[in-house]
Amino acid sequence: MLSIKESKSKKLEAALAEQLKRDLDEQIENEDELFVVAEYDEAAGEKTGYSNYSYWRSTVQVFLKNKVAVFLLIVLASLLAFTFIQPHLPGQYPANLINNNPQTGKQLSNVPPSLTTVMVTAPAGTELNAAPVKNAEGWYAVDNVHESLKARTKFDLVEYGEQWCKIEYKGKTGYVKNNFQTKLKLPDDPTAVPYESRSNFKLEMYMQPVDYTNNGTSLYVEESFLTLGEKGMAVASADAPLRVLPSENAFWFGTNNIGQDLWARVWSGTRTSLAIGFIVAFFEALIGITIGVLWGYVRKLDRILTEVYNVLDNIPQTIILILISYILRPGFGTLVFAMCLTCWLGMARFIRNQIVIIRDRDYNLASRCLGTGTAKIIMKNLLPYLVSVIMLRLALSIPSAIGNEVFITYIGLGLPVDMPSLGNLINEGRKLVTSETLRYQLIFPAIVLSVVTISFYIIGNAFADAADPKNHV
Repeated sequence: MLSIKESKSKKLEAALAEQLKRDLDEQIENEDELFVVAEYDEAAGEKTGYSNYSYWRSTVQVFLKNKVAVFLLIVLASLLAFTFIQPHLPGQYPANLINNNPQTGKQLSNVPPSLTTVMVTAPAGTELNAAPVKNAEGWYAVDNVHESLKARTKFDLVEYGEQWCKIEYKGKTGYVKNNFQTKLKLPDDPTAVPYESRSNFKLEMYMQPVDYTNNGTSLYVEESFLTLGEKGMAVASADAPLRVLPSENAFWFGTNNIGQDLWARVWSGTRTSLAIGFIVAFFEALIGITIGVLWGYVRKLDRILTEVYNVLDNIPQTIILILISYILRPGFGTLVFAMCLTCWLGMARFIRNQIVIIRDRDYNLASRCLGTGTAKIIMKNLLPYLVSVIMLRLALSIPSAIGNEVFITYIGLGLPVDMPSLGNLINEGRKLVTSETLRYQLIFPAIVLSVVTISFYIIGNAFADAADPKNHV
């Protein structure tokens, strides 16, 4: 006989079991309502393993954040473009043209920089000597010279001045300069006038105490500014701009000692020097990267290439440049060839050292185990890690090549003088650096060279930092 407690317990368990069974049957009946079949979406599945990261896009984005580098890149690109545009602009002189005075044939040498050809303005009413015939464009050659006096010619000095002295000669009254070039023969008291004097050198007697000439040659004025008189005499009918040439095309950077336009020569020289820099940088990259990768990755070549490098590196690059330039005829091709012989050494050694560091990493070992070819491993696994350092070295190799060109030209073995380059211009300008009025012939090409060098250095460093994956977000 079961006790009353046990009987109630069994009845309760049976009731719970019955209720649980009913609940389970209801859930099975409503299964379609509780569960929904999930459809497979292949595109959505791909998104779980997809990234829109692009190495080069990220590199450009990081580079653009460097405002100084971007500004210098724009400056450098504009400068490079202008070297090609400049010869085609209106009013430009050819780089090798020797500009002469059309009347006398005298070279317009060492004309100071100016934004205009106007040397001086003659006030209205100024008396001038005008050439008897105007040119086809309506320009007259003018000056204010009464007469040219030979050396040791005697004349009467009637009024003494610190800068100009008034004299009389053969019934004519005029003015002569009183400076170290004139060297007038003066008494102890030159202000005690009048007295007879003379000059030890040839001198000009001017109509007014103003020199309306350009180093003794005529200036030019348009016909509309003159009222012509008899026997070549003319009077300025208005304030007349007197120009060094019958033209409005100015010498913005002045002229050199033989009358060539320095503005045209600077831009032509910049174009030549940049061409040398880019060509040498191209061959440095082509030869240096190829040899450096093989040197570092192919172990069998390591010893051979190391010995070749040691032999070539022990010969100073300067000696090689001088010997090649001396043996061959100086010229553009000779200079480029001499630089390309040794420019790849530094690039190859640097690439080799970087390859040795990463060639035995796990992903390269895995690629070799899977049978991946050497060329593919180099292109896919090794070179992408070296983009930043390669770009930096290439950016620095361009101003380095220009510097070598300047040095070779400095010692007289560079480009011929009829091929303007920054090296030629700096070599000529350095001879005049002690002359305050002529040192502009060094300043202008030196400024352009400095801008090119600094721009490449800063841009190269900025791009190298941008190409480093560590700086990518």
